[in-house]
Amino acid sequence: MKMKTLKGSVAVVTGAGSGIGRALAQELASQGAELALADLNSAALEETRSLLSGTRAKTYTLDVADAAAVEGFARKVEQDFGRVSVLINNAGVALYGNFDELTLKEFDWLFRINFWGVVHGCKSFLPLLKREPEAHIVNISSVFGLIAPAGQTAYGASKFAVRGFTQALKGELESTGVSMTCVHPGGIRTNIAANARAGVNTRPEGWEERQQRFLKAARTSPEKAAQTIVRGILRNKARVLIGGDAYFFEALQRLFPVRCSPMIASWFNRQVAPPAQEPAGMKEKERSA
Repeated sequence: MKMKTLKGSVAVVTGAGSGIGRALAQELASQGAELALADLNSAALEETRSLLSGTRAKTYTLDVADAAAVEGFARKVEQDFGRVSVLINNAGVALYGNFDELTLKEFDWLFRINFWGVVHGCKSFLPLLKREPEAHIVNISSVFGLIAPAGQTAYGASKFAVRGFTQALKGELESTGVSMTCVHPGGIRTNIAANARAGVNTRPEGWEERQQRFLKAARTSPEKAAQTIVRGILRNKARVLIGGDAYFFEALQRLFPVRCSPMIASWFNRQVAPPAQEPAGMKEKERSA
């Protein structure tokens, strides 16, 4: 079922202390939603809440990697608001290093946040969402959930996992009032690259260069990303791409499913940013089907 409005809804947003999460809090507030905002960084979370004057918003310090903590968070939100109609699993981290440079502990750390954090959120909040006549779950994947360049084994694997999990769960929820959207942002101007953790065995050469390359390619603002996500909720889109680079890489993967990996590696190595605009003539249903 399609949510016709977000006014009066109760929306849960993880990773709300900065970036897309903070922008989502502001956009949802402008739509009339009440907000339960979670982040591991409590100071950043309070900064987000300070931007939401006139909106009922509560903050919760949370590690989404901790299943018991997420379950407790869901019960606290139920106590505070009585209901939940929108869940946005946005919290995520990045890890720099080739596979042979990363430890299994580092790989597991990223997966517990990027993938298991999404699973924990869905598992804990789904009973509340099912009580609503109309509800919606948004899981944030990435353009690297569509293509996976070298140097992104952990991050890419986690975002492909989010994509597959969302697709399967959406099918299971078809007979309920809970809809789902999987979001694939391209380069968004957030601090995720600056805050990325380097593996303990990762060679430092090229680390700063890769950060600068990301900043050069990140052309979409968090505010624009948030607007696109909220529009996807209201239009009940199964998948939402954000940014011209996301459309570009998605089209490249469709056209060249085998050759796209070396082609993408070549672009990244030459520091050539993908197009900022989506391909001309892209139809609405292709943009966010």
